[in-house]
Amino acid sequence: MTATTSAPPSTPAYRPAPRRRRDRRVPMAVGGALVALLFLAPYLVMVLDSLRTSTDVKTTPTSILPRVWQWDTYAQVLGDDRFLAWLKTSLLVATGSTVIVILVAIPAAFMTARHRFPGRTAFLLLVLVTQMFAPTSLVVGLYREFFELNLINTYAALIVTNAAFNLAFAIWILHGFFSSIPTEVEEAAALDGAGRVQTLRRVMLPLTLPGLVTATIFTFIAAWNEYVVALTLMIDDAKKPLTVGMRAYITGYEQHWDQLFAASVIAVVPVVLLFAAIEKHLVGGLTAGSVK
Repeated sequence: MTATTSAPPSTPAYRPAPRRRRDRRVPMAVGGALVALLFLAPYLVMVLDSLRTSTDVKTTPTSILPRVWQWDTYAQVLGDDRFLAWLKTSLLVATGSTVIVILVAIPAAFMTARHRFPGRTAFLLLVLVTQMFAPTSLVVGLYREFFELNLINTYAALIVTNAAFNLAFAIWILHGFFSSIPTEVEEAAALDGAGRVQTLRRVMLPLTLPGLVTATIFTFIAAWNEYVVALTLMIDDAKKPLTVGMRAYITGYEQHWDQLFAASVIAVVPVVLLFAAIEKHLVGGLTAGSVK
């Protein structure tokens, strides 16, 4: 009886070396850093110009860094009652618009995703069609409508307009999230005695949190950055949002470029903080459904 020896396990013909993988990461890291620097460059210029004197900003800079550092520019802007009024308007309009959009989009998206009713397809198509109209093309009609309603120069006009133009996006993104949740989840909640509202509030909304966060951040940013409608509807200088009010720093008689750049930097801060606070949920909402 002859003893049989097992053949040694075959080794793969080629195995990439760890060093080669590390070498590939270097150009990717360099490329990513260059792209990040490209996007951050305008903000860096804004910060540096806010620390220059207004005269230095108007002339072509001979150096990247300011010749004279002016550290009190931000104190001047934050102490300006006009700027505080513009900031208040922007926060009020953006927050109010976002709240209205979320309160309306949640039940609308839930009903269209979970229930079949006459006109459902037409409703979804109508919501999609509203995305084709830019506020600029409708600004004359909006002004006439709010003039008849005696809502010119009011916060309500801006809040309603921004909510209307951002509602379609929120409905569609939440509709996709509600549709992706298995029906068995609702059936299990119904067996436990939960009603439709309780199922939506306690079961469905926690599962759609990434989509809800995505809709919230995009609605807030769109309302925060809106310019054309606010320029048309708001007459009182104290009621203008930041995007429109900051023009007052540059007039035909005086130009405060340093204060304009400082105000622009401050206007970016709330959005950056909001992104930083919900970045994890935002990434999840944008990538949901990409991997099965």
